[in-house]
Amino acid sequence: MPLLHAIVLGIVQGLSEFLPISSSGHLALVPWLFGWEDFAGQPELETTFDVALHLGTFAGAVAYFRSDLVRLARGGVAALRVQRQPADAGTTEVSVAPAGRSWRRAPVSDDGRLAWLLVVSALPAAAAGALFEDTFRGVADIEWLIGLLLIVFGLVLLWADRLRGRRPADEFRLRDALVMGVAQALALQPGVSRSGVTITAARWVGFGRADAARLSFLMSLPVIAGAGLYKGLDVVAAGGIPASFVPAFAWGMAASALTGWLAVWGTLRLVRTRTFTPFVVYRVVVGLAVIGLVVSGFRG
Repeated sequence: MPLLHAIVLGIVQGLSEFLPISSSGHLALVPWLFGWEDFAGQPELETTFDVALHLGTFAGAVAYFRSDLVRLARGGVAALRVQRQPADAGTTEVSVAPAGRSWRRAPVSDDGRLAWLLVVSALPAAAAGALFEDTFRGVADIEWLIGLLLIVFGLVLLWADRLRGRRPADEFRLRDALVMGVAQALALQPGVSRSGVTITAARWVGFGRADAARLSFLMSLPVIAGAGLYKGLDVVAAGGIPASFVPAFAWGMAASALTGWLAVWGTLRLVRTRTFTPFVVYRVVVGLAVIGLVVSGFRG
């Protein structure tokens, strides 16, 4: 695989992962448009490369949200602790403790609650991936379908973005985690866009633009980490990545990490004062162009 191809795909992945335009759709379309066949006859290796690029954007997002993630991790761990206090403190005893003391669970902070809700939001995508991996893989490279989904889910995003939600992120609740988690599961199909569909769901349940984007980006981290671990175990079991592909993987991941960080930074700044309409226009134009190319017999 030429390093240029790996770097280009890394940049495409990094920019499109956190913009509502479908990174997986673009990773499928770019090689199709340019006639690249770097993984001809090696679909498993191609999937591994895609996951590696996602891990690159994961690293970029972790770097951007590092202080938030440390705070969330501490809150999540603290939420699991129990504390001792006098038995007459008016709390409900959950176990017998020595010396006239009772055990009670520590109060859950906002950070602890958000941390565990983000974990819950990853469960629908994990379940869908485990149950329907072969189904999604079978339709992942159907170009006209990717084009159609770019248009359809772009228009849904346009509708949701016109809702006047103003809820802040600290009002994130279990219902919101489940709604956005189910939406995230839809993004296993290229063309939907994980960030696009979760931002759409967040706007639908009432969150403001900036908080919808922030929640969407944080939600992506456990899903990407889980997919990376799952695929990593497969790679180890298969004997690792072929030596000839290691430089391409490394450069692609580096490119996706850098551009992923830039995409998070830029998107969060943009949505403070702008709507998602430019992304909708882009999706519709690209979707129509892809469908037009397919109908015309391009690379047919």
